[in-house]
Amino acid sequence: MKPFVIFLFAISSISLKAQNDMKLIYVGDPMCSWCYGIAPEWNKLKSEYQNKMEIEYVMGGLRPYFDKPMSEMKDFLSDHWQHVNEASGQEFNYGILDRSDLNYDTEPPSRAVVVVKALQPSAVGIFFKGVQELFYLKNKDMNKSESYHELLSDTDIDIDSTAFDNLFHTKEIKEATKAEFDNAKLLGVTSFPTVLLQIEEEYFIVAQGYSTQDKMSQSIEKLIARIR
Repeated sequence: MKPFVIFLFAISSISLKAQNDMKLIYVGDPMCSWCYGIAPEWNKLKSEYQNKMEIEYVMGGLRPYFDKPMSEMKDFLSDHWQHVNEASGQEFNYGILDRSDLNYDTEPPSRAVVVVKALQPSAVGIFFKGVQELFYLKNKDMNKSESYHELLSDTDIDIDSTAFDNLFHTKEIKEATKAEFDNAKLLGVTSFPTVLLQIEEEYFIVAQGYSTQDKMSQSIEKLIARIR
């Protein structure tokens, strides 16, 4: 199967306009189950390429502003989580699916990632991974800014919790989060996770949905060889 190519004609209007020759772009959502499933493979791929090209995270917005409680999504989500577990081996804590007081709104955790982008860009990857574990393993309420505090004391993260909380609730960061969702749409991304390789002003799909490090790496190397 030939790699799918995304051509963006209005590239100058997009904040992801090429700054370097090549960039690896991860488009996902911290509460996306397949994003959680691919996490070990993606993190291995990131380690492989982080010294070769820029790596960027874009929040795609799985179900932002969604107002259904977790309990009403239980059958749908538990089925998806089981499939992810079977494919990836990632563990899930299903207890949160019984919560009727907690909406399945994926905007707040995406906003938390955007806060970290603003305060410590180098920590985005480790923070994103941490948020996934907070939700899927520890069943934290991702609507509350204090739920993220334990991640801010990670050895690779140096962010004051008060500064985090203050920014988390601002109109500006909410608008910046919405802008990330819009950027994902402009990139043509409709499912998560999607991994893109940007070469100059062309975007190539490396993976959509679950994949392995080996498959993604092979796809990247083939794309680079073809373009060069």
